[in-house]
Amino acid sequence: MERVTATTAPAEPSAAGPRRPVPRMPGAGTRRFAAAGTFVLLGVADIALFGLTARSGDAIFALSLPGAGVQLPAVHVAAAAACFVLGGISVAAGLARGLARLSGRLNRLVIATALVCFLLALLCWSDAANPAGPLNVIGLLQGTLTAAIPLVLGALAGLMGERAGVINIAIEGQLIFGAFAAAAVASAVGVLWFGLIAGSLAGGLLGALLATFAIKYRVDQIVLGVVLNLIAAGLTTYLFNRVMAPYSNTFNSGNFFGTDKIPGLGDIPVIGPIFFDSNVFLYLTYFMIIVVQVALFHSRWGLRVRAVGEHPAAAETVGIKVLWTRYRNVILGGMVAGIGGASLTIGSVGQFQPGMSSGFGYIALAAMIFGRWRPIGAVAAALLFGFSKQLGYVLQLLNVPIDSQVLAMAPYVATIIAVAGLVGKVRAPAADGKPYVKT
Repeated sequence: MERVTATTAPAEPSAAGPRRPVPRMPGAGTRRFAAAGTFVLLGVADIALFGLTARSGDAIFALSLPGAGVQLPAVHVAAAAACFVLGGISVAAGLARGLARLSGRLNRLVIATALVCFLLALLCWSDAANPAGPLNVIGLLQGTLTAAIPLVLGALAGLMGERAGVINIAIEGQLIFGAFAAAAVASAVGVLWFGLIAGSLAGGLLGALLATFAIKYRVDQIVLGVVLNLIAAGLTTYLFNRVMAPYSNTFNSGNFFGTDKIPGLGDIPVIGPIFFDSNVFLYLTYFMIIVVQVALFHSRWGLRVRAVGEHPAAAETVGIKVLWTRYRNVILGGMVAGIGGASLTIGSVGQFQPGMSSGFGYIALAAMIFGRWRPIGAVAAALLFGFSKQLGYVLQLLNVPIDSQVLAMAPYVATIIAVAGLVGKVRAPAADGKPYVKT
């Protein structure tokens, strides 16, 4: 996938004679046909892999949680027939992608259609006449949002840095450092909110290190981010073995936030349990998405940030403090990622384990690119990953004949399919990753 749109400069005359034309960057047509072929293959898999092998009977989808005040009737779907229909839709989407040059919005719609059809066919196949009982859609979507929280916050952290011109590869380290600090402080002090604040500050500390070396000393930002990830992983593992494990009752006691239903909204059938009956981290994520979207694209502050990320020299000439803007954004982004890390511990399980970020920081970067450096698009990619991850857990509970290791791979495979080559050309901020020397 290309982060910068390829352009072709026409041949121009010069004083020394005619200039040789700049060759076009190949791959646009190849990428289109490759994407179309992928969608067709997904459709064939829906038909041949799921439709023809589905157990005879209906797939049953429950639309209410057990014990909910309002119980909606379950939805019964003829599994094999549904797989055939979904496969046909995916094949048609692939043919449309290959035969026509679609606009960016239509192209993304086609991608979403093919992926959703594949996932729905998988659900119908796995739940057809399943003795484990109906598949609870509400629980699946609740788990999707919970799994997406660190990804969304990590993507917002990367977006804030890159919009100002600094690549933040250290999101993975900020997540794991935030998770460790949140668990340790919440356990030691006994106040979960202090743990959340500590997780955010830990992510901000790593962001400050990234900003200092990348901006002041102009260290290669990619290498620097990888080094910070390794330092964070190694330091947290060392402290876990030396402090947390021997004194787990004091520093890793397992405290975590419970669920808080929003009165009125949480009682709405289907929508309420998914969006308004969760813990504080989901509500903080809603808040962060709105704040970053509005601040970056509907405020004077955001205009200045984007100017620094696109043309820092021009921004400097109109009085914008380029270096200070970059410092501020990278540190604030680190604090946002730290909250995402805290959600991994005091937001769910309560206890820290080394390596529990599981590459989420890198997936968050992919989500940011998928979303074209915009919060809403990054959220969509994060939700795709979260759904794939939660689906793997659900399929294991349904005892489908798929190896658990293969199911664990599903979120990463889905992310690769969605991001690597199918999204098309995307352009990063022009000054992204380029050190700025004040004149």
